[in-house]
Amino acid sequence: MKHYIKLSLLYISLVCMLASCSKFLNVPPKGVVGADDLNTPENVEKLVIAAYASLGNDHWEVPYTSAWVYGSVRSDDAYKGGLGTADQGEFTQYEVFSTIQENQSRGNLLWTRLFIGVQRANLALKGINRLSDGDYPSKALRRAEMRFIRGHFYFLLKSHFKKVPYIDETLSTDSINTVSNVQYGNDELWNKIAADFRDAADNLPPQAEQIGRPNTYTARAYLAKTRLYQAYEQDEQNNVTRINPERLTEVVTLTNEVISAGKYDLSDDYAKNYLWQFENGKESLFAVQRSLNDGSEVGRIDMSTALNYPMYPAYGCCSFHRPSQNLVNAFQTSADGLPLFETFNNVEMKDSADFKTHSFDPRIDHTVGLPSHPFKYQNKIIYQTSTWTRGPELYGPFSGMKSVVQADCPCLTTAKGYAYPASSMNNDIIKFDDVLLWKAEALIELGRQNEALDIINSVRQRAKKSVGMLVDANGHPYSNYHVELYKPGQNIDWTQANARKALQWERRLEFGMEGSRFFDLVRWGIAAEVLNKYFEVESTRRSYLKIGHFTKNRDEYLPVPTQQIDLSNGLYKQNSGWR
Repeated sequence: MKHYIKLSLLYISLVCMLASCSKFLNVPPKGVVGADDLNTPENVEKLVIAAYASLGNDHWEVPYTSAWVYGSVRSDDAYKGGLGTADQGEFTQYEVFSTIQENQSRGNLLWTRLFIGVQRANLALKGINRLSDGDYPSKALRRAEMRFIRGHFYFLLKSHFKKVPYIDETLSTDSINTVSNVQYGNDELWNKIAADFRDAADNLPPQAEQIGRPNTYTARAYLAKTRLYQAYEQDEQNNVTRINPERLTEVVTLTNEVISAGKYDLSDDYAKNYLWQFENGKESLFAVQRSLNDGSEVGRIDMSTALNYPMYPAYGCCSFHRPSQNLVNAFQTSADGLPLFETFNNVEMKDSADFKTHSFDPRIDHTVGLPSHPFKYQNKIIYQTSTWTRGPELYGPFSGMKSVVQADCPCLTTAKGYAYPASSMNNDIIKFDDVLLWKAEALIELGRQNEALDIINSVRQRAKKSVGMLVDANGHPYSNYHVELYKPGQNIDWTQANARKALQWERRLEFGMEGSRFFDLVRWGIAAEVLNKYFEVESTRRSYLKIGHFTKNRDEYLPVPTQQIDLSNGLYKQNSGWR
């Protein structure tokens, strides 16, 4: 897939970023092959590749693949970082919530870029549908792939904006302009997205013909994720009003199908999920495929995380996406090796000595660049706050590591035309640890928490063992690690409430700085409670957060961009709380 993506540039060009969704989906941009020209399998194949290319066409201005702005910075996991609050200032507005505007350019850009993915999938589907099975033997397979791709982009649109117009390949040009973003209710829109993944699951093979394409288990996993989000039913004001047991049961069934296939498993070391040389391993169900030196001008490098490298000379710039003090504190463990659920945030863990005198989950050193610790498993490269960060007095002493590659990685390059580092390391969309914890979450909410215990413990056991790369040149561990499994009757009373708390904590540690935290909080219906408590304490440590405030029944979703409402002549309606 990596070597074919560049062909898309010959067939699809990006439209003006301020175009309305309806107008964009209506008028093909100049230089694009139109549906009427798609009479050959060769041209359809190129449009299919163009749709795949959309998966990785994000940028630091709109990082929808890594989601570091939308899922980490908008949560209690991370600060925006950079040179100061005005550097990429619209992201600061997302971080503090209180100053978000309905007409922000970055929100409009996100909406438009995601709909480009929808448009490419729809255009490919139109071409596929025009060909016969005889002329195009791959018809059913490619159709399933394109429905998977469209489902992916609509999942992102729904998660970010809630109210979006649903447009598929069957609509005529004239009909597109009549589609409102409230044509379907919340549950109905989830069903539309689920239908794409169900079709993909039913028509994709167990083994994809190339790395980078989905298979039936990839689609089943994404369908499970969709049903899990849908299970937390919301009213018009974004309140979670009910957790649907039928949807949860479907999540259990789907995740069981993925798990029992025997194709995927947890990596033996957590570190392997974040190292270039282990990409597309047994834990990766679906990933955006990146490449370098592939014969194209700049390769398919990851521009979405190019701002997130520290200021170490081998990287050069730009110190964005910085772990919060709250997140660092959350990795502490008790004498029993369990999380400090109630007291984790009482004392700041920030000095080198703190990580020796207190005990921690090893995932802290896979996630956070800590003072005086080797950086990204490189024992000769020691992280120093004073020279590696911008604005430590504003954003604290830490840096993120998961999306940053090692300084000597052959995958590291410089983005053409910029001084920013970028790499060809893949972006994982679905990993096996996520599938396991989706199943555990569904079981807990179904009142079957005893069945979830071993699942959560399997993730903790992997974390406990993932210390082989966390030793310095002298063989000493970076930090004082102590993790134990949950043992009902010994170190925890495994009630549904406690199991829920353990699951939610496990997701935070397992996916810290991976762009999922905010969406978890919204799904669980606890975003306002968690984030306003976070602002109350964290603002005493980071003064710029004093204006931070999450407005319940509004900030669960981004506003529908005013630009889109205006260009639809008022057909699109705004989300709750914004007007």
